[in-house]
Parts: sequence; structure tokens; C-alpha cells
Amino acid sequence: EPLFFLDYIAVGKLDPDHIEQLVEGVAEGCRQAGCALIGGEMAEHPGAMEPGEFDLVGFAVGVAERDQLITGEHVRPGDVLIGLPSPGLRSNGYSLARRVLLDRAELPLDGPAFEGAHHTLATELLTPSVIYAPAVLALERVVDVRAVVHVTGGGLAGNLVRVLPKGLDATVDPRSWEEPRIFGEIRRLGEIDDDEMRKVFNLGVGMVIAVPADDAFRAIDVLRTNGHRAVEIGTVAKGSGEVHFA
Repeated sequence: EPLFFLDYIAVGKLDPDHIEQLVEGVAEGCRQAGCALIGGEMAEHPGAMEPGEFDLVGFAVGVAERDQLITGEHVRPGDVLIGLPSPGLRSNGYSLARRVLLDRAELPLDGPAFEGAHHTLATELLTPSVIYAPAVLALERVVDVRAVVHVTGGGLAGNLVRVLPKGLDATVDPRSWEEPRIFGEIRRLGEIDDDEMRKVFNLGVGMVIAVPADDAFRAIDVLRTNGHRAVEIGTVAKGSGEVHFA
């Protein structure tokens, strides 16, 4: 359970309006996570950083009962994998996205995100990350949550494999959720195959939760009640510790 958050902001030149926007964003994230923003540090680095440049760092402290830690060790064959949607890139894959969209395709940041879009590419790329903590806390109170996978660097395959006990495989059906269009644009413009996309991006699933099959319906209902369009995306079976895509 998240308790409190501290931040560090470094800038080339102090701009009160700019700092206010940054702190407001951090505070909103804390509100969504249910934790307190209790302090932080600010530094001005003229010469090392240009005016308008900033470096924003933060960390959270939480608490959990040792005997209730969710590590994945209790995942069993037949368990169901539930995906929680992510509307954008979150915090991973920006190097590849920038290379494809800005360098190769030469798309303007202030232009449409894609054909028919009513928002800019910059807005699309800066879509805020979803904070899942309150929903997961609500879920573990009523369901046997056996694994929680935060889909960041390494994509679905690279993160899901970390919670599979020895002798188990996960099978994921990419057709079970709606992939945000930005990923299709990156795939098309960069001529990137599915395997590479799955290693770099979340592809629309920001978190995966493993629960017993008998609890799947209830788990999805709880997650949806808490504001997430959760869907069943796969299952666990005997195997050799690999992630397969149907």
C-alpha cells in the first residue's frame, strides 16, 4: 500500500509557472495512488541545463505484510491472466517511437497524432500513465491474487515471464484487447514486426494480474468497478517458463 512520495526537480532556470505545472502533475498522481506528497528538493543548474529543460525524479514508500507479498510463486496451471488497459506508451519505448515517428516519418509534434485524430502527436506521446494501485488493493481484499505484473521495459513477454514459476508457461491472446492506435502507427511506419513490438511496448496492457480461474469473473468485476476496463487476456499452463502469443 503506497504511503508517501517525495520528488526532486532539477531545472536550467527556475520558472515558477513551469514548476507549478510539474508539482501539480506529481500531486495528481499521488491523489490517484492514495499516497501523500510530503516533500522534495529543487535544484537550479544554469550552464549544465538549458532554460526550459528539467529533470524530474521521484520515489514512493509503501508498506506490506511480509506474509502477504505477491511474488508469483503461487501461480498454478489453469490460472487466468487479466489485463488492465494502458492508453499510451507509459514510460517505455520512447527511443524507438522517436526514431520512427520523428526521425524516419518526420511527423511534426504539433500535427495530428494520426489520420483523423483531433489531438496532436505530442499530446498522444505524453498520455499520462495509469495508476493501478487502488484497484489492485481493492482486488486483493476479495480475490486470491497470485501475481501482479507491471508492464514496463521488456513489454508483455519480458515482464510476464518474471512471475512464472518453474515449469509453467503463459499464453496471451493479443486479440482479447483493443490496441491503442499509436502502436499500430509505430509498427506500420517503422516496419517493425510483432515480436519486436512486444519486447518494447506495452501495446495497450499496462498491468497483468493472475488469479484462479474460479475468481476471474469476480476479479474483472472488481477491477471494472474501480475504473479499469479489465479483460481476460490469457491463461497459465504447464511448460518451460515461456510466454506464447496465440
